[in-house]
Amino acid sequence: MNKYKKLAFNTVIFAIGTFGSKILVILLTNLYTKNISTDGMSDKDLLDTMLLFLQPVFTFALQEYLIRFGLDNNYDKREVFTTSFCMTAVGMIASAGVIPLLGLIHFFGFINGYTLILIIYLSTSSLRMLFAQFVRSRDMVKLFSLDGIIATLTLFIFNVLFISYAHLGVKGSMYAVILSDFCSCVFLFIVGGLHKFIGKKYLSKELAKTMLKFSLPLIPTIVMWAITSLSDRLFIRYMTSDRAELGAGPAGLYAVANKIPNLISMVSTIFFQAWNMSAITENESDDRSIFYEKVYSAYEAMLFIASAFLILFAKPVSSIIANSSTYSEYGTVYVYTPVLIISVIFTCLNQFLGSVYSATKHTKNSFWTALIACCVNLFMNFMLIPEWGIQGASVATFLSYYICFWVRMIDARYYVPFNFSKEKSILNTVLLLEMSRLIIFDCNNCFLRMAIITAAVCGINFRSLLSTVQKILRKS
Repeated sequence: MNKYKKLAFNTVIFAIGTFGSKILVILLTNLYTKNISTDGMSDKDLLDTMLLFLQPVFTFALQEYLIRFGLDNNYDKREVFTTSFCMTAVGMIASAGVIPLLGLIHFFGFINGYTLILIIYLSTSSLRMLFAQFVRSRDMVKLFSLDGIIATLTLFIFNVLFISYAHLGVKGSMYAVILSDFCSCVFLFIVGGLHKFIGKKYLSKELAKTMLKFSLPLIPTIVMWAITSLSDRLFIRYMTSDRAELGAGPAGLYAVANKIPNLISMVSTIFFQAWNMSAITENESDDRSIFYEKVYSAYEAMLFIASAFLILFAKPVSSIIANSSTYSEYGTVYVYTPVLIISVIFTCLNQFLGSVYSATKHTKNSFWTALIACCVNLFMNFMLIPEWGIQGASVATFLSYYICFWVRMIDARYYVPFNFSKEKSILNTVLLLEMSRLIIFDCNNCFLRMAIITAAVCGINFRSLLSTVQKILRKS
């Protein structure tokens, strides 16, 4: 199977398994906003984001090293899985001792009351990640996708039970994820035959050192991204200002506003799962640069077109996702989504460029470029949130990811040179920012003007997307 056909095939398979679960998670926001106040949503969002902060630290960036070494035929998969399992187990034991101490820190006070459940939440999530990524590294993408479907069903059932019927609020949502992850682990272990890959004799200290050498520079990288996400919520929740409304309630609104852009990251995640495998396996190919150029061009075009349509329909989409029947304040979240949607575009493009560092094993570059984004985000949060409140956090997020994008675009192409149109990228960004301005300031003929801009974005990007699709179909 040629590289384009394999990328297309894996993308479709991942889409089947991932699309339902991603859509469900977004639509569950409707269930949450109907049953959980904005203060409670702030707690839930901070706990979810805290997981993103803790997981790479206590799993030693499992999601990065497992797929990298699992796909590499130079390593025994039994050694990869057993060693990864032991490293994860050590990390989970360590987390049980550290997480209770975090609650003593003022900014992490939201952990109190959730300490034990957060430890279990982290453990089951990490175990599922281990099993799922190992199955994926064995190229069992159909099983990986089937697990996604099953996880979707169990997550839905448990959420309805714990939120709608038991009215357990934030804890109920965490119980649902824990039980869903546990069911997924059992399914993958049995159907994936993972018992064949684990055993004391397969534990390799040398492999552990090699994997840690690869992943350790990535841990602070992932943590930097988590801090970038977490800092927005913490600044809104704990800062005070006489010019903007801040506190737990606005932090909850910001959390819900971030769910709408997840429709874009959902599409990106589906593609990236397939792309990351192709980037690693095609790293030594002769036409690697052309492959990157074609795929990047189509990926960028897809993101800008999808984002333009999502901004165009931001208000009706927000009304579907956020239920304001119980808590009316959720009805305003659409105002904060446009800039966040643009931010997600550059999050996705940064992820694509980060795959260059993983494939070529220049993981230190991932760290220092992410550090730039984190520093910009912290500074801009400090400057903008007291002035503009929630909107200030949105703008700070956009600026940090946008600056990181340009730094990575310059740096990553030293390792994999590929052509890129900076003029088209800038024009696309300016057009989407104009659409955002129209929504935020509720300008006259807002929808008509945004529709015209959306048509322009489609015209600018359609050819790039069509060209790569035709190439895939022709190769297939």
